[in-house]
Amino acid sequence: MIDEIVRVDEIKQDDPTIREVSPMHITGRGDIDSTKVTFHLKIEGYLILPCSRTLVDVKLPINVETTETFLLQGSVYEAEEEAYQVKGEVIDVMPILREILLLEIPMQVFCEDVNREDAAPQSGKDWEVVHEEGQSKKIDPRLAGLAKFFDENNSSSES
Repeated sequence: MIDEIVRVDEIKQDDPTIREVSPMHITGRGDIDSTKVTFHLKIEGYLILPCSRTLVDVKLPINVETTETFLLQGSVYEAEEEAYQVKGEVIDVMPILREILLLEIPMQVFCEDVNREDAAPQSGKDWEVVHEEGQSKKIDPRLAGLAKFFDENNSSSES
């Protein structure tokens, strides 16, 4: 049985956008037989990442279940999942844990409160951040004539 708290701070070297890594709680079990060792793990913790819109800290919860198989030397194993070859006398699970955590990071992370004081500004002189959801389609006054042109073409092709 496995029930450990593990520090994975070196993951910040792999992805510099990660601002903080909580200690990860690893639970599960290891099944050992003559040809392989299979770990059934659950990883729980959180990462602190910058909001893609405002750059404030966002807490990304981590709750992952995984099964990892390590082949003992000289064994051949056919399976659908990826298997790792054991080198030496010790099985090092840390590189796999770091890889799993890196794969959990989404392309974009957004904070709920965009009006926080420490957030990046949402508007300035002659600009503002536009949010797509709930946005009505406004026509740029410089392109209003072009919009009418397409309306005329649609009505003439339908008749």
